[in-house]
Amino acid sequence: MIELRNVSKTVVSGTEPLTIVQPLDLSVAAGEYLAVVGPSGSGKSTLLGLIAGLDLPTTGEILIDGEAITSLNEDALAQLRGRKIGFIFQFFHLVPSLTAFENVLVPLEIAGAANARDRVATLLRDVGLAGRAHHYPAQLSGGEQQRVASARALANDPPILLADEPTGNLDSANGQHIVALLRSVNATRRTTIVLVTHDAELAATADVMLRLRDGRAERVPLVSAEVAR
Repeated sequence: MIELRNVSKTVVSGTEPLTIVQPLDLSVAAGEYLAVVGPSGSGKSTLLGLIAGLDLPTTGEILIDGEAITSLNEDALAQLRGRKIGFIFQFFHLVPSLTAFENVLVPLEIAGAANARDRVATLLRDVGLAGRAHHYPAQLSGGEQQRVASARALANDPPILLADEPTGNLDSANGQHIVALLRSVNATRRTTIVLVTHDAELAATADVMLRLRDGRAERVPLVSAEVAR
């Protein structure tokens, strides 16, 4: 489903090159739930952005469902993301002038989905926000905004869900709701999940952990809260 071949990312910091992600080979099978953990600055979010096609690697090739996204132009990348990838951002990225319902509706309208409004109603009910559908982001708590963002990411029923610190700005109760949602999506829909997190409890719900340090990766089959810290 996701394959990285000798992928690295180097940027210029001042006048010196800085390698954020060292050359990496990685395969994530369909239906797998992978947690990416590591200290700040270890390359976690950069790696997620590369998988999403939001950034280009310095070296290597990235394949999504057998298609090399590193050779696609921006229009083709956008179409692929619309079909195959949902993205949950740490800071929600909701459109402030749209209601919760409208924020979730946007990707469905872009895709020309049938019964889009029924789909939105179901998604908001699934994340416990049926009664908040017509509220604007400023009228919602942080936890409610993250649940709207999660519903939006799932709107087109993508086979791949990428999540960047989805519980990073939430209290314990709302964090637990997101944890349960991700586990349910993976278990019932067999959605492939790649999750970046500092949350040991959230990392422990995954099937496999990828630990990053100084841009280098170690795949750990058995996740424990202690290891994930």
